[in-house]
Amino acid sequence: MTRHCHNCGETWTINGNPGRGETCMKCRADLRVCLNCTSYDPRAAEQCRERRADLVFDKHLGNFCEYFEFIRRQWVTKEIKLTREEAARAHLKKLLGD
Repeated sequence: MTRHCHNCGETWTINGNPGRGETCMKCRADLRVCLNCTSYDPRAAEQCRERRADLVFDKHLGNFCEYFEFIRRQWVTKEIKLTREEAARAHLKKLLGD
């Protein structure tokens, strides 16, 4: 289990939580965001299990939440699914040899 960027999966190796302005060294995404927090839960009210936390609208942007705790998890690569139109174009290109 590691701590890593919610956007690209780059591992966070520094001890402690990131500061409000700290970004991923690989993709430059903010690190102190709801998507990297142990309290983040897409099924919970306002997507946060911490009842005392203030509402944050942009879950992917840095914030000043005092209850932030960097989550430890395994990074799972996101599979890119093609839309129906893109899949049809790819299939046609394959048939035509492009």
